[in-house]
Amino acid sequence: MGQSLNPTLLSRLAMALRPDWTRTVRARRIAAGGLVVLAGVAALRPDPADDRADVVVAVRDLSPGAALTGDDVRLETRSATTLPDGSQTDLGAVVGATLASPTRRGEVLTDVRLLGHRLAEATVGAGARIVPLHLADNALIDLVRVGDVVDVLAAPASEGQLTPQPVPRVLATDAVVVLVSAKNKTQSTEADRVVLIALPARVANAVAGSALGQKVTLTLH
Repeated sequence: MGQSLNPTLLSRLAMALRPDWTRTVRARRIAAGGLVVLAGVAALRPDPADDRADVVVAVRDLSPGAALTGDDVRLETRSATTLPDGSQTDLGAVVGATLASPTRRGEVLTDVRLLGHRLAEATVGAGARIVPLHLADNALIDLVRVGDVVDVLAAPASEGQLTPQPVPRVLATDAVVVLVSAKNKTQSTEADRVVLIALPARVANAVAGSALGQKVTLTLH
């Protein structure tokens, strides 16, 4: 009896080293439950490849006004969460298109970087059109920048001595410049350069028609 109440040092060590089966079983159950949860999370987590997409990017710094070639752009895989709206994914749709604004090397090309109805609509609203203008004052073309808001004026033809100084007529207001053609060695004169402006459809058609037989100029806001 005294021996059971006063265990020896060896007996106490044996009891301390004996595994607690209750705690061992509980720990195993907790570990198994944790593995099940981790497996569920792994199954629900999307494939990292699904978060990436191929987009068209500029191979080098590009200037506006020139038609894009296969040497100017390439496809790159980028994180889908970082891509801007309207990112271009088809090289065939980009090659041959005209770039509307300066673009840095590695920049993703979007729909509003290219001349077309999307650029016009993004600039002045749905149904917009782009109108090319040859300006009466060639020096003005170097002062106009993409994004400038301008009014379009036309001078009526002089009618003899009755109107020696024709009064300019406003053809359109609040037009937005979307492209200014660059100087090109193939152009014979400065008059060959054009300014492209975006306008609502009904105004754009009237301006385009008037500009065919009249000299036009711009006033900047």
